[in-house]
Amino acid sequence: MHQQRTFSQKLTLFLKGLAMGAANKVPGVSGGTVSFVLGYYEELIFSFQRFNLKALNLLIRRKYKSFYQYINAQFLLLIMGGSIFSYFSVSLILDFFLQLYELFVWSWFFGMIIGSIIYISKGFEDWYRKNLVYIFLGVIFGLAISFLTPAKENDNLWFVFVCGIIGVSGMTLPGLSGSFILLLLGNYVLLLVDSVNVLLNVITNLLTGNFQVLSDPIKIKYLKIIAVFTGGSVFGLVSISHILGYVLKRWNKMVNAIILGFITGSLGIVWPWKKAIYTQENGTFLYDKEGHKVIENYERFLPEVFNLETVLAVFFIFLGIGLILAIDYYERRRKR
Repeated sequence: MHQQRTFSQKLTLFLKGLAMGAANKVPGVSGGTVSFVLGYYEELIFSFQRFNLKALNLLIRRKYKSFYQYINAQFLLLIMGGSIFSYFSVSLILDFFLQLYELFVWSWFFGMIIGSIIYISKGFEDWYRKNLVYIFLGVIFGLAISFLTPAKENDNLWFVFVCGIIGVSGMTLPGLSGSFILLLLGNYVLLLVDSVNVLLNVITNLLTGNFQVLSDPIKIKYLKIIAVFTGGSVFGLVSISHILGYVLKRWNKMVNAIILGFITGSLGIVWPWKKAIYTQENGTFLYDKEGHKVIENYERFLPEVFNLETVLAVFFIFLGIGLILAIDYYERRRKR
């Protein structure tokens, strides 16, 4: 699958990585769905699978060029580079819009997921009864996850490592939102808000020559947490990709049917009309380091029909659907 790419293709991959990174940070939105719709899901799984004993052997024998080509490193660097860069750029912009225009952002995501369902369902040329059963199972699983109640925050490093493994699943499993799973595990704020902000603060200080920041025990604690979380994520990416690669090769239609059902079932997570329920302790709300309330769960409700806000939200839903279908149309035109 290793191939030479033009500059425009490299830039496109980087931008796709940005989109995946932004999606991974938003609870309810799956980076795996983004990779599936944008057409690089199978190459992503294939590339992570290449982290195996043969790759290790090439490294030990110092065959760096062969190692680089074997693991499809150019693709991974562009996609993962875009995804990591997104955490400090696009996702911050997304956070800003979520605070100011929450309903419209969720409506846009809701529409994009509906568009993704339409896109994936096109891949089923024959709708067998067995496929419908797998889709139904996926729907049930997606619905079950969307109504779970989150746990309390836990900064034990072993648990943080497990969070890394589970949280990264959103990148490899379309429909499963890694950030929503972290919300359920109680560690979303700790791992994707506080730790990321501390890491950014430390990097900024180091670049300006302030090395005293490394003597701050609280910052060191958060750096350890994000390092362990990253380690768990890398381990999860490689191990889950090996399992998925094996499963996709043998039961491709079944897996796609479950993915389709799971994405459909998870629509409840991104239902635009919902109110956040915040964690309370001793009668007062809990806040993270940045002063944001810690979300416990969501209360979903039906919108007012004759309302300008509702009309705009519905517009953004159709905009999201249109965006995915436009990407699908462009990809099909490009392949002709």
